[in-house]
Amino acid sequence: MNTPARLFLLALLLIPQLAHADDAKQFNATSFTLKNGLEVVVVENHRAPIATQMVWYKVGSADEQRGKTGIAHFLEHLMFRGTKETPPGAFSRIVAQNGGRDNAFTTADYTAYFQNVAADRLELVMKLESERMRDLVITDAVVLPERDVILEERRSRIDNSPAALLNEQLTAAQFLNHPYHNPVIGWEHEMEGLTTEDALNFYRTWYAPNNAVLVIGGDVSVDRVRSLAEKYYGPIPSRPVPERHRVSEPPKAAATHLTMKSPRAGEPSWTRSYLAPSYNAGETQYAYALQVLAEALGGGASARFYHALVLEQQVALNAGAFYSPGAVDLATFGFYATPRKGVAIADLEAALEAEVKKVLKDGLTAEEVERAKRHMQSQAIYARDSLDGPARVIGAALAAGRTLEEVETWPARTGRVTVDEVNAAARLVLHDETAVTGVLLPEPTS
Repeated sequence: MNTPARLFLLALLLIPQLAHADDAKQFNATSFTLKNGLEVVVVENHRAPIATQMVWYKVGSADEQRGKTGIAHFLEHLMFRGTKETPPGAFSRIVAQNGGRDNAFTTADYTAYFQNVAADRLELVMKLESERMRDLVITDAVVLPERDVILEERRSRIDNSPAALLNEQLTAAQFLNHPYHNPVIGWEHEMEGLTTEDALNFYRTWYAPNNAVLVIGGDVSVDRVRSLAEKYYGPIPSRPVPERHRVSEPPKAAATHLTMKSPRAGEPSWTRSYLAPSYNAGETQYAYALQVLAEALGGGASARFYHALVLEQQVALNAGAFYSPGAVDLATFGFYATPRKGVAIADLEAALEAEVKKVLKDGLTAEEVERAKRHMQSQAIYARDSLDGPARVIGAALAAGRTLEEVETWPARTGRVTVDEVNAAARLVLHDETAVTGVLLPEPTS
């Protein structure tokens, strides 16, 4: 038996324990908090002499001032442009010279910075990262050229991609009032006006140790991480951080249907999404059941949509579902499909709608739900083997307001989901009269 097969068999053997042991922990992480309010989490994994450092700030694009969209992502770029101790461009160069790699990313709810290095270089990157938590130095000389960089990034990633442009419009239609309405990268006309003072104000407002989570994973020990964290992050003073005041989303009263035609679209596609609870907002008790629902309907070749639309009816090349409950506020639940050549979008849509109606009328079967839970829990076991995966899972959860205990017991919580709960979750969310549907169509050049 090859190694992947052995690992999968092991996962299947362990799944019953994960499903029924309430005290089972997914990552066996340890956490503590420094006097300045910085939360620190350590995930030991001694399989390779590598360490991951991630710093998560509890701020994202949904926390931006009105008219300043893109400033959270812009600041992420500027964090690489120098501190009192490290000149512009030197941060990543030092990491690379020491055999590591680094990067950062911004979402609607948080911003994260990370480095993967040899374990004996952990102190170096903790020193570098702590410097830019307290000592960022930016001027017009570095800000204005970097603004051109993010504008070009928008043009290349969004404006030149029909799928990305349509998705941006669909998100704006999904969230009528909530700031999730805005793209993380920002609207171009507002990005053009972002200034050095805007970036510094955002930095001074949100980038504080008491508004951050430090996650260290890999070949480390809790005692060493504690010592280094107190040495480098401990002296950074805490300061008042505003509460996240976000406007709420009103009830939707109508369905929205958007169609985009583009000569740059390689093939037609269809998507439909619904407002849904998350772990943190709405009817949160349905979040775990909605995850199981997404897996059962669209989680792969054994899922209902793939079996019905791709294999049986042969109207689709692929079909799936998506749901990510980790948002600070409401989430979205949805479906997507690509029609088989010669199949009209309307026929594909009708076929998928018919499958959804069957779910709402008859419900999923107990077998479908159990199969979905087994697959999800096997993926959770594989996640333990990753060097930086646990840091990403834990950091994202804590930065969005969840607890380490919730993360650690995710397999057990998922294992307790019942078929009745999954079917109730489907009836709660899947209302086509308030859904947002998007169609992308290739358009021949004239």
